[in-house]
Amino acid sequence: MSLALQKMHLANTQNVPPVPSEQNLRVKPESAVARPSVSFRDILDSKIETPVHFSKHAALRLSDRNISLTGEQIDRVAEGIGKAGEKGIRDSLVLVDDVALVVNVKSRMVITALNQAVDNVFSNIDGAVIV
Repeated sequence: MSLALQKMHLANTQNVPPVPSEQNLRVKPESAVARPSVSFRDILDSKIETPVHFSKHAALRLSDRNISLTGEQIDRVAEGIGKAGEKGIRDSLVLVDDVALVVNVKSRMVITALNQAVDNVFSNIDGAVIV
C-alpha cells in the first residue's frame, strides 16, 4: 500500500466509533429489568369478570320499553349466561322476572330485551335459561 493510501485509510478509520465489546452487549439480569405493576393475567381477569354487556340495540329496547334492571337482576342474568355457557349454548333466551333477554353467550352480550307479557315468540336461539 502506498504511503498516501495508508494516510487516507488511517484518517478514515480514526473517525469511526469503536465497536462495542462483548461485555457491553450483555443482557441485563432479570432483577434489573423493570416489571410491570399489573400482569397480563390481572388485566385479562378484569375483562372477563365484566358480567354482562348490552348492545346499542338492547339498550335502546330497554329504554323504549321502560325496562330497568336492578344490580341483583343483572347478577342473575350473568349467572344464567354462565349456566348457558356450561351447556354449550351459543345464543340463549334468559328469563329474569318479567324480562326476556336474548344473549350471545360467548361475548356475554345482550342482543335484545323485552317484557315477557308483550311477546312470546323468540327466534335465533339454541337454548333458554330461567333465573
